[in-house]
Formats: sequence, structure tokens, C-alpha cells
Amino acid sequence: MGALVPLTPPGWVDAGRQLLAGLELAVREVNEGGGIGGRALELVVRDTAADPERAAAAVEELAGLGVAAVVGEYHSVVARAAAVRADAVGMPYLCSSAVLDALTEEPTQWVARLAPAQSHGWRTYADSLLGAGHSRIAVAIQPSVYWASGTRILRERFAAHGGSVVEIDVQGSTVEGVEGLCDVLVEEGATALLLLVGYPEPAAAIVRAVRGDRRLGEVLIGAPAGQPEFAGWAGELGGDGAGIPFLRYLPERLGPLGERVEKELRERLGEEPSFVAFEGWDSVTVLAEVLRSYGTDRAAIAAAWPRVEVEGTRGPIRFSRSPGIGVWQWVWAPVRVVDRDPADLTGRFRIVRGEGGGAR
Repeated sequence: MGALVPLTPPGWVDAGRQLLAGLELAVREVNEGGGIGGRALELVVRDTAADPERAAAAVEELAGLGVAAVVGEYHSVVARAAAVRADAVGMPYLCSSAVLDALTEEPTQWVARLAPAQSHGWRTYADSLLGAGHSRIAVAIQPSVYWASGTRILRERFAAHGGSVVEIDVQGSTVEGVEGLCDVLVEEGATALLLLVGYPEPAAAIVRAVRGDRRLGEVLIGAPAGQPEFAGWAGELGGDGAGIPFLRYLPERLGPLGERVEKELRERLGEEPSFVAFEGWDSVTVLAEVLRSYGTDRAAIAAAWPRVEVEGTRGPIRFSRSPGIGVWQWVWAPVRVVDRDPADLTGRFRIVRGEGGGAR
């Protein structure tokens, strides 16, 4: 089984480490249970470093090495390049974590996805802001298909409710430029600023600048893409990183399987596992079930996407076609808007919006 993971910069290394931990734990458990038809499952890992061309080349290389299928990737633009190449070479690809709706331009039988589509998650996020009384928001944005797609989703949702979205381009901003962003926020009268930018910079610099500006004491900072999910966020920003809502693909409470996997992941990582680690574990578990039931022929694997049903860490997983999405899609993983609790930055997330209430 091939695996695409961002393990070096400019890839989001924290996410890659979590994803790989989930993948490796699931492979170990598959092999402890007898493997696939008595044969050990081997994970052939390739570092994408958030480079689309590198990911596409890796898919082609893995195809030549004879892997049965490919899993993984976190960055949406990178996953899109991998999906397009997988479709071209006839490689089954189970996308673990990337959310961009259009992973492929045309419908394909070769690609399936576990993560919720961006349109689904970001509409939930927009509804959370609207429900809290925010009708005019700003987005600090860098050029990217992913960020542009997210902005379009937000703009459509806010416009439908009489709200508006102001774009602030921060490409190439220095610290002084980021601080100038605060003036724009004051002039525009935005009550919330969303970080549609890279991490750790300029995201961390923007947070510090806004938190340090007395004029913006009531402005909410948000991060729909999930930057605050990882421990490095709290380490980088401390208290400034609390109270910043983001999308998290975990239920309010895990079931017995999820709790067991969570414990194993925590021991492996030495920290709280993120939802990305669960996505990694679920990916291998789904594909292992496909291999057991339908064999290792690539065409047979691709044909099995609509027939497979597996108990994952976050609920039963099955794939179907969803309007506007050209890949087989799990509809849907749990979606919650949460933030880090100022009283416990490293271990407690407060639920802002989701299925039910409570905290985790």
C-alpha cells in the first residue's frame, strides 16, 4: 500500500506526523490480525512536502512498484494532483484528509475520500459565525485554489443571509504589513477575521497583531482550515491561540473503537491525537477490508468503493456519489466547530457548533 504524507516543509509537518501515526498503527494492527490473506501489509511511504508535482510523480512511481492502492495526503491542492494522476494511471486512491470539492475535474471510479468536502464543512463554519451574530467578516488570504474555494463558499453563504465578506490579500506580508492589516479591519468594520493563510507564518504573526491591537479587542479570529488543531499552535502562540474556532472532524464522544485507537495513538505520538490521525487509521482499515474482500487487483479495488462498509473510529464508513463531487465520498464524517479552551490550551476543546453540546 502506497502512502502520501507531508513530512518536510513547506508541508504541514505536524499534520503529516499525525497522519502517518494513524496509517502505521492501522497497518500494525492489520498485520497482528493475520495481514491480508496471510500476507503482511506493507506501507510504502512517500513524502510530498506539499508539492503537487512531487505527489503526482509519487503516484506514478508507486504504480510502477506494484502497490495495490494509495492512501493519504493532507493538503488539498496536493491531493488533487495525486487524484488526477491516480485516475490517469488506473490506481485506486483513498484520500485521507484533503477536502477540496473538485479533487478531479471529471467523475472517476478510481478515487474515494474520507474527509468531508470543503463545501460541507465550510458552510457549517459559516453558519456558526452567522448564528453568533457576525454578518460582516474579513478573510486574510493568500493565493491558492483551496483558499479561493473556501472564500467563495463563505461569500455565497453570507450573501444568502444578507452578510458580506471582505478579502485582505496578505501575500508576501512582512510583520509590518500584517500589522497594517489591523487598520483595514478597523476601516471595514469587520467583526471577525478568518485566517486563510499558511502556518506557522503568516498565521501566527496575524494572530499576535490582532490580539495586540486594542481597537480589535472584540474581533473574533477564526481558522476554518484547522490550524489550531495541532499542538504546535498552542506552543507557538500560547494564550493568544485560544478561542479561535476551527473545523474538527471528530464526534463529541468517541465510541469504544475510537477510544481504543485514541489511546494507542496517544502513546505512539506522545500527545493528543488530532482528527488527522484518526483519518489515517480509518484509511488503512477501510482499504484492508477491501483487499480482504475483493482481492488486490486494482480494478477490483476501485469497483468495490460503493460496496464496502467498515466500522471506523468515528462511525460506519460507506461511500456514495454526492452532487458536485467527482469521487466516491463518505457522506459525512462528523463535523464540529471547536476552539481551544483558554483554561487548558493543550488538552481541552470547546464545542462551538456541531452535533450536540458539551466539551472534549
